[in-house]
Amino acid sequence: MTETEGTQERPGRHVRVVLVDDHRMFRTGVQAEIGQTATTGVEVVGEAADVDQAVTVITATRPEVVLLDVHLPGGGGVEVLRRCAPLMGAVENPVRFLALSVSDAAEDVIGVIRGGARGYVTKTITGTDLVDSVFRVQDGDAVFSPRLAGFVLDAFASTDAPPMDEDLDRLTQREREVLRLIARGYAYKEIAKQLFISVKTVESHVSAVLRKLQLSNRHELTRWATARRLV
Repeated sequence: MTETEGTQERPGRHVRVVLVDDHRMFRTGVQAEIGQTATTGVEVVGEAADVDQAVTVITATRPEVVLLDVHLPGGGGVEVLRRCAPLMGAVENPVRFLALSVSDAAEDVIGVIRGGARGYVTKTITGTDLVDSVFRVQDGDAVFSPRLAGFVLDAFASTDAPPMDEDLDRLTQREREVLRLIARGYAYKEIAKQLFISVKTVESHVSAVLRKLQLSNRHELTRWATARRLV
């Protein structure tokens, strides 16, 4: 269960895809990278920026594969999966989901896989590998970025539910992303660039995290995250 290492020739192959991501520039970049149908065989038939849009577009177009961001306005990728469950379970022409996210957090990976996604790759993936991953998901395979596969194996090898962390549950998904990057030593500008948000928005998220966790500075935040193995 890893990303493929090269594009295979697929004469006559075709896959209809919907892109779901709340960043328009990212959707535009993915469309430019993989949506050259004559070359890649991938046809982008719709786009959406939030949960309601995603459900509407997916229901209307019935694509073979949905590239789904984990963190979306309106409830996140898990909510899209929940509301599209009948389409995933269809006997004929099921809609399959491949998570494509900046997050490499174990709980994000496990959450969408439990929700029904067929795989999870990070946004560092190359265009070639993303095309290969889309076709593999269309074929019913499970596809994961290499280091993420271990999260899934560990989670489903155990019958025990992950322990609840009330402090962590106070944070939104975006606040958790910012928390991890701060704890890893990223500067605000680097976080803003990676998450496609402004530096001012990063500062607002950091302030909210510190307030909710009752911490005073980023050094305490780093210790807090390290103690919970979130880094």
